[in-house]
Amino acid sequence: MSPRPAEGWPVPIGTAADRAGVSARMVRHYESLGLLAQVARTDSGYRQYTEADVHTLRFIRRARDLGFSMDEIATLLGLWQDKQRASSHVKRIAQKHIANLAERIAAMQAMQRSLQSLVSCCQGDDRPDCPILDDLAGPRHP
Repeated sequence: MSPRPAEGWPVPIGTAADRAGVSARMVRHYESLGLLAQVARTDSGYRQYTEADVHTLRFIRRARDLGFSMDEIATLLGLWQDKQRASSHVKRIAQKHIANLAERIAAMQAMQRSLQSLVSCCQGDDRPDCPILDDLAGPRHP
């Protein structure tokens, strides 16, 4: 069998993963979650991915990069594939995600402020006294 050109399709899992910017392990994981449809296999059982499969993998990777959950990604994939969808549904999902991100950012900023306060109270010298550890330990209960 002669080698395929670099741009040839279908491609094995490693090539598909490389082209999509994910690991082969994640490709299998996305398949197991049903985010990627079952792909064709060779007679010897090797997965073969089409250009459309790689495009879907890129969609999933980008959605993950934006912090969407797997459930949200499944919904977004369904909407992406539904050419009769209303964009208002997609917008609502994105707005809900933005609100969730804002909550998480606020919580992380509060953690940062708390840690900065503790660090400013710590002498950072050779003595064992450490307000950071004291705070983490919390009050002692009898």
